[in-house]
Amino acid sequence: MRTVTEHLNRILDVAVRPAPVRVAVADAQGLRSAEEVVAGRPLPVFDQAAVDGYAVRSVDVAGATQISPMTVPVVGEISAGSRQPLRLQPGQAVRVAAGAPLPTLADAVAPAAWTDSGSARLSVHRSVPSGGFVRRVGEDVQSGDVAVREGDIVGSAQVAMLAAAGRDKLLVHPRPRVSVVSVGDELVEVSRSASSGQVADVCSHAVVAAAREAGAETNRPRTVGGSGTEIRGAVEDLLPASEIIVICGAGGGATMAEATSGLSDLGGIDATRIAMHPGSAQGYGRLGADAVPVFLVPSHPATALVLFEVFVRPLIRLALGQEPRRRSWTARLTSPVSSPVGRRSYIPSRLLREDDGGELLAQPLGSSGSHLLAVLAEANALAVVGEDVTELTVGEQIELVARGRG
Repeated sequence: MRTVTEHLNRILDVAVRPAPVRVAVADAQGLRSAEEVVAGRPLPVFDQAAVDGYAVRSVDVAGATQISPMTVPVVGEISAGSRQPLRLQPGQAVRVAAGAPLPTLADAVAPAAWTDSGSARLSVHRSVPSGGFVRRVGEDVQSGDVAVREGDIVGSAQVAMLAAAGRDKLLVHPRPRVSVVSVGDELVEVSRSASSGQVADVCSHAVVAAAREAGAETNRPRTVGGSGTEIRGAVEDLLPASEIIVICGAGGGATMAEATSGLSDLGGIDATRIAMHPGSAQGYGRLGADAVPVFLVPSHPATALVLFEVFVRPLIRLALGQEPRRRSWTARLTSPVSSPVGRRSYIPSRLLREDDGGELLAQPLGSSGSHLLAVLAEANALAVVGEDVTELTVGEQIELVARGRG
């Protein structure tokens, strides 16, 4: 029997990231940049008004007050987007909209609220310093500034910087494509009423949702029968368009034997049991010419989700260039837990905080390896009991690992 750590290391040691692709900046959000982008132009590219008001020379309105305003003639108007050049003479003002280019010689903008908004002659009630309410060339971004560094995760600020740099496409590490297929002659789609002997295919829906939460693109083809020939055919179809394949319903019993046999000449499946609970019976292999990771998990969705969390999610996060490990805490147990000897157990739990002292509490929601899907749905963490521990009592410390989105 192999330990969880040994098995995870086998998976991550040969992780392969998808080749970078160039995508529209709007589609790059949340992905890791595969290149450094340097701004080739400043932002703004010209001196512009920061507010609606009047372009003036600051010396012409120096000393203006409410009691003793400065009065100057208004000799024109410039709207945002205007390309009409205009030159300001000493002692004049030009009405400008926010974002409009400043006329030559103007070095400040008097906000409309500081004036009487005159159309022919303007009274300015407050002085404006040189540069006041003006966005200078390159104030936001200078030519040569780094907009995005290689390895950065593209967020809203990076999208803005890329747009400012004039880039509409970016080379990124794409989301890995995860295909999830369920096998079993008894399966029917969840939209159909299951007759006697039939079971709704809940597992593949659960794993697809988990893969999307982890940041992957997903594909869920139709269910297939449980024979080795049918499983092999499904996998062969999926290999060219997948970075990861998860086969639900093949993580034990006769179907595991059929899958192992059917996939043997595509690279082979390692069905060594893993010292964990739940999910000891599972399979893993790297199949096809591109050595695509393929996981065989049981059909029960709660168990499949635990296996996905422990082994598949880290591979997705690594492919995205992000930290594969979840955030973890140590918390005090509110009720006792037990675990099979020699196995690492994952127990659906709630991470809480005491109101008075702020101490972290671990509230187990099921027994070790609980198969109750409703219990897992209520959990925001998995309590982890080590292989060398069989009992923990109320008040003892236990490790909790976050679960859920991201």
